[in-house]
Amino acid sequence: MKFFIPGGAGYIGAHISYMLLEIGHDVVILDNFSNSSISSVNSIENLVGKKVTLYDGDIRNDELLFKIFNAHSFDGVIHLAALKSVSESINKPSLYNENNVEGTMRLLATMRSFDIKNLIFSSSATVYGLPQYLPIDECHPLSSINPYAQTKLDIEKELETLAANEDDWKIVSLRYFNPVGAHESGMIGESPLDTPNNIMPYIVNVANKELPYIEIFGNDYDTKDGTGVRDYIHVMDLAESHLIALNFIGIKVFERELNQTAEDNYGFNVFNIGTGKGHSVLELIDTFQKVNDIEVPYKFTSRRPGDVSSCYADVDRSFKAFQWVARRTIEEMCISAWNFKKQNYG
Repeated sequence: MKFFIPGGAGYIGAHISYMLLEIGHDVVILDNFSNSSISSVNSIENLVGKKVTLYDGDIRNDELLFKIFNAHSFDGVIHLAALKSVSESINKPSLYNENNVEGTMRLLATMRSFDIKNLIFSSSATVYGLPQYLPIDECHPLSSINPYAQTKLDIEKELETLAANEDDWKIVSLRYFNPVGAHESGMIGESPLDTPNNIMPYIVNVANKELPYIEIFGNDYDTKDGTGVRDYIHVMDLAESHLIALNFIGIKVFERELNQTAEDNYGFNVFNIGTGKGHSVLELIDTFQKVNDIEVPYKFTSRRPGDVSSCYADVDRSFKAFQWVARRTIEEMCISAWNFKKQNYG
């Protein structure tokens, strides 16, 4: 089978692309490399021993999208092409709307014109806004506290409307919690081009002595050690969830049994992708130090506006539908992240 993966050279996209190629499928990647590198594609090719079809370009380019779809016969699309920095979205809301929302609309129009109506969408737990209860299930009220989150909400609304109005779409929106870690080989992982927005790149940069210490924003939250609690999921588990979601909509990328047949899964379906467990910032740093036998200096500073005390997923819906749970540990997340850093930037 062959899959189109906009954003396939990015952190999460690279792991999904690798996983599909490793089990014998083909992928076509479109990426504008705004927050990714050609090196990740080279690493995927080295891991799987085959060339990857790659287009360097933008999801907003209608002519390029037509060219790609005209040249390939796709079984489905895994859409990860999005700008994702919360802070940048606050400064550049129009750019985020144009790239994330308008880009998705152009992709959907091209998919419709080529009668490709199987879609896995990369969404985010940010669509839940400030948690009103824990753990957060898929029925939790939706709201946006920044322009990035608003783009994910707007896209989900468009996808839900599309599926309601056209009976033959099969769409799964996966609401990610906090992906960390890297492939066990150390060849693909998280390497943001600019200042990291996520905690693990900060930790590994401090461990690698590129930064003097990591700032922990707040130590007076109502948690066991005063630092914020989040649901960290290994990126390989996250990648695997996309393959499970393909099976859920009837695209059997590997053999497994589900509780439902694919005929039940038309329309718009939403699932949390997390572990269902929360770990504090201090717990994550302490685990990283212990399993990698390295010091990570840190300092406490004031809370950031908009940060919440705790946020972790209820994963019952994905377990019941997919018969799947994230299985890699926080220790494996920390070991693999440091392994990737040492191999590529040590």
